[in-house]
Amino acid sequence: MQVVVVAIVFALLGVLIGLLSPVTIPTTYARYTAVALLAGLDSIFGAFRAYIGGTFAARVFLTGLVTNSALAAGLTFVGDKLGVDLSIAAIVAFGVRIFHNLASIRRHYL
Repeated sequence: MQVVVVAIVFALLGVLIGLLSPVTIPTTYARYTAVALLAGLDSIFGAFRAYIGGTFAARVFLTGLVTNSALAAGLTFVGDKLGVDLSIAAIVAFGVRIFHNLASIRRHYL
């Protein structure tokens, strides 16, 4: 349970630092950033679900985080070059997975 508390504290600390920092993201990169954040959230919730299920592996988490982010950014880039909004596909896929992971986590604690 300590790992969960530490993860929550550092997540809140990261959000606070992000809100207080003066860094701005250009609008041309906004879609890439949004898709990368969704990929990161998907990996984090998947890792948490694996942790409470007793199957967490750091190697799987890190490779999944990098692969998901690269695939989402690649889809968005190719979509931009083709004039098609392929980032929607990544947003829907990661959104479904995030809700599925959250439902599994919720069921575990009920």
